[in-house]
Amino acid sequence: MPDPNSAGSPPSALSTVQQLLSNVGPATLAALAASAATIAYVMSTKSRGPKALKGVVDLNNQSVAIDGKPEHRGSWFSTPPDYHHAERLYPDCDTIFDALLRGRRVSENGPCFGARTGPNREYEWMSYQEAIDSAQYIGSGLIHKGIPPKNDSYVGIFASNCPEWAVTDYGCQGFSMCPVPLYDTLGSDSISYVLNQCDIKAILVDTEARLNTVLSIKDEVLSLQLIVVLKEVSGEVKASAAAKGVDIVSFKELKELGKENLKDFTPAKASDTFSICYTSGTQGRPKGAMLTHESFLCMVESIIIQVKADLPFSPADVHFSYLPLAHNFDRGVHVLALISGARIGYYSGDVTLLMDDLATLKPTIFPSVPRLLNRIYDTVQAGVKTSKVKSLLFKWAMASKMKEIQQGIIRKDSFWDKLVFSKVQEKLGGRVRVLISGSAPLSSDVMTFLRCAMGCVVLEGYGQTEMGAGITFQLPGEPGAGHVGPPLPGYQVKLVDVPDMQFFVKDNYGEVCARGKPMLKCYYKNPEKTAETIDEDGWLHTGDIGTWLPNGTLKIVDRKKHIFKLSQGEYVIPEKIENIYIGSPFVAQCFVDGDSLKPSLMAIVVPDVLYLEKWAPGAGFPSDVKGFCSHARAKEVVLKDIMVCADKRGLRGFEKVKDIILEPELFSIDNGLITPTMKNKRNALSAKYKEQIQELYAKNGL
Repeated sequence: MPDPNSAGSPPSALSTVQQLLSNVGPATLAALAASAATIAYVMSTKSRGPKALKGVVDLNNQSVAIDGKPEHRGSWFSTPPDYHHAERLYPDCDTIFDALLRGRRVSENGPCFGARTGPNREYEWMSYQEAIDSAQYIGSGLIHKGIPPKNDSYVGIFASNCPEWAVTDYGCQGFSMCPVPLYDTLGSDSISYVLNQCDIKAILVDTEARLNTVLSIKDEVLSLQLIVVLKEVSGEVKASAAAKGVDIVSFKELKELGKENLKDFTPAKASDTFSICYTSGTQGRPKGAMLTHESFLCMVESIIIQVKADLPFSPADVHFSYLPLAHNFDRGVHVLALISGARIGYYSGDVTLLMDDLATLKPTIFPSVPRLLNRIYDTVQAGVKTSKVKSLLFKWAMASKMKEIQQGIIRKDSFWDKLVFSKVQEKLGGRVRVLISGSAPLSSDVMTFLRCAMGCVVLEGYGQTEMGAGITFQLPGEPGAGHVGPPLPGYQVKLVDVPDMQFFVKDNYGEVCARGKPMLKCYYKNPEKTAETIDEDGWLHTGDIGTWLPNGTLKIVDRKKHIFKLSQGEYVIPEKIENIYIGSPFVAQCFVDGDSLKPSLMAIVVPDVLYLEKWAPGAGFPSDVKGFCSHARAKEVVLKDIMVCADKRGLRGFEKVKDIILEPELFSIDNGLITPTMKNKRNALSAKYKEQIQELYAKNGL
């Protein structure tokens, strides 16, 4: 055991504990506990200690009330009375294309876009200049193929994240064209609708399946003339497309055409449309949000202004891109990375290789969604529970790291990082310094775990396509969870009454409304929906219900349209209930449904495979998910456990589900049951399980 008065180095101390860990019997537990405690004490007293974050905003007072109205709030970084930015960060950037040019300058033409290629599966990079050249070739190639270089030339992009996606995007931006991203879960009918509404003449696709989807609807889309494919296709496919009046060229061929017929850039104006981004939605036809270059850059600058004191971005940063670029979350991080001169590495296109991609790239910036982060948390929790020693060490480690986080200390080089958390950090490559969660609520337990275990700044934000991507964002020094931070600089956010659902501003609840420069111009060719969403005073009505916390941060309760009334007149917020039930280790996914003619709720529960593999053998249940779901007592076990979660989180009687159905198949993008941002598609889920839920009501005499 180390002498508390000795100057033993941390590596030898760590080796001592690691050696004890190889003997995990009860006889070593006391020695291990004493050794770990002593080492932690030595290190804390011998070290001068790490520096805390600057914390330029009081975390107890994170937003400012406007005009003395507590329901109407702005950012401390903004300038009253209009609450614009307090400063313009990048006066040399008027358009999104300028961000790419700035990246070339500040990185001194460093690496820009990278992908895993070749036999060694290492990342290979194109420089900023190569990215700009490629964008010029693609844009010139489109012009040569008959696409005019003007702002109302709409070009479709229907592909997974890859360098070619970004090159096509910036190839359009460099010639004032307007990209229109598409994604699989729109479905062929909605894709046809978008292509027709935007009068799209050219589209990029990456796979044979997506090519076939586009060709299958060509008869409905008379404007379509050109399909650019990332890989070569057979002469037979080209001939078939030609018979439909469509020219197919490979991405490589288009680049060569552009190089041979090179055009000078004709960049857009700040007020021009940067992109038409179609909302995925959980119901109804998609709506095309028209976002300008100025508005999108304003949103990105807002984020940088809010975090730059503690999170300055630079050419040393590496962004890992796997969240769909067809949505603004990752596209916004792209602009943030490029304007900072950072590099962007893309995932392999196969989600099963995601962890391998991360380990190879070793990113510093990692935007993600709760679904993946919950998986990491569940895996660690399952491993910790296999040993009393591991459980004890994990408890100590979390307590120690949380104490530091409360003081604004964020690091991954502490004793506990080396002993307990290093393997978790290595799962994401070991270098992540900022992890951003968005698209859906992240539970407080998972947020706290990530901040402690990852040793990096972990932030949660809230936004909508209509406002670029973000509206509120947590501050880097924030130790708390369960909220989405204060308004970003340049935004105003307020709550308004929703009388028919009994939400009133006087009670500090209401629909979240926002306004500011990042707002969309309108929904494309949809004045009715525009008028429904933006009121006469310029406020965007988000459809989300929120409340202001005492520290000036916003907490989202749920979607306004996802609140329904039970037969006894009680309003129910299904997403809140689902998030609580997911707290059960048995539950991977959950969908809560109700009926205004019924007094109770029912739920579809997808069991957690990883937990079953560890728990089931010792409990006498099948460990495979299909076998478990068909077991006679499985439903009873799961229902009992989610009721424990309900009681712990204070759910009222009418918020507790009466019965459940166990579903072995995960809700996924492929089966159309979740959106690309991992939210339940409530209409699709209701339709799929309608008969089974009605059977549950009948079975329960309701």
